[in-house]
Amino acid sequence: MKNKLTHHQQVRPPAPEPSRFGEPAPPAPAIMAPIAISPRETMSRIVRCSLIQATNAAPPDASLEATKQAMLDKHVDYIRQAAAAGAQIVCLQEIFYGPYFCAEQTTRWYDFTEPIPGGPTIRLMQDLARELHIALIVPIYEVEQQGLYYNTAAVIQNDGAYLGKYRKTHIPHVAPGFWEKFYFRPGNLGYPVFDLGFAKIGVYICYDRHFPEGARALGLNGAEIVFNPSATVAGLSEYLWKLEQPAHCVANGYFIGAINRVGVEAPWNIGEFYGSSYFCDPRGQIVAQASRDHDEVLAADLDLDKIAEVRKTWQFFRDRRPDMYESLVKA
Repeated sequence: MKNKLTHHQQVRPPAPEPSRFGEPAPPAPAIMAPIAISPRETMSRIVRCSLIQATNAAPPDASLEATKQAMLDKHVDYIRQAAAAGAQIVCLQEIFYGPYFCAEQTTRWYDFTEPIPGGPTIRLMQDLARELHIALIVPIYEVEQQGLYYNTAAVIQNDGAYLGKYRKTHIPHVAPGFWEKFYFRPGNLGYPVFDLGFAKIGVYICYDRHFPEGARALGLNGAEIVFNPSATVAGLSEYLWKLEQPAHCVANGYFIGAINRVGVEAPWNIGEFYGSSYFCDPRGQIVAQASRDHDEVLAADLDLDKIAEVRKTWQFFRDRRPDMYESLVKA
């Protein structure tokens, strides 16, 4: 079967308004917009998806409220741009409404949490999804009750309905500044798959991507597209960035949308968040990729019919031997 993924062309949106903090506004993000689909292609299950990678919008001395508002303003604008380019699903980066604060260990960031659902950010995104008729994956810092916090992504249907959430399962606590166990409990909701009607999607957050077990669970649960919102800096992980997730695509026969934030974040300066967000197909091929160092709205048309094509070729689900894997689940 012919590969039906379209080529991409770069479209520059109008320049944004100046920053509320008086600094020059960052360059408008590039929108990687697919070219028109032929009549023959519209008969297949093509879903247009977008990933948003962004720099922190607030100075390091901004209040928590101002920091969150600056990032909300930026991302609402980018979501609107994605919708205008025809996106049906948009995924944001890990804890999108702030900097990667896990570079330090201080309780002030506990006040950055919100409930899911019912918190102001999720309500805002539900209204936006309803208005623009797009599905959203919204990663935020979740509070279940005082002292009980999770790194979570909410999934919102294109009519604004809240479908559910995924909580990050694997929590790192490693140098140079990924002190996440100070902030998050390990997720306890398993590996849910959300049926949008036109696509079945799953979420795997950042450090989760180093563990193939959850990636396989998402495939067995029926995921067609898995989104991995992340915050990772240059070094060992940059080499792995384009290695592990394409391998998950091949092993499980699905698409992945991998998102990373951009820039060096003061005052911690733990390294450069290297962007390079991308979409990968079930053959392990990267079919669209964003820049390394700029805000960007990346779009790609994903032909979900390709999943069946690949799985008929590689019978990995048929040939797996769960009866032989008992040692993998021993504590």
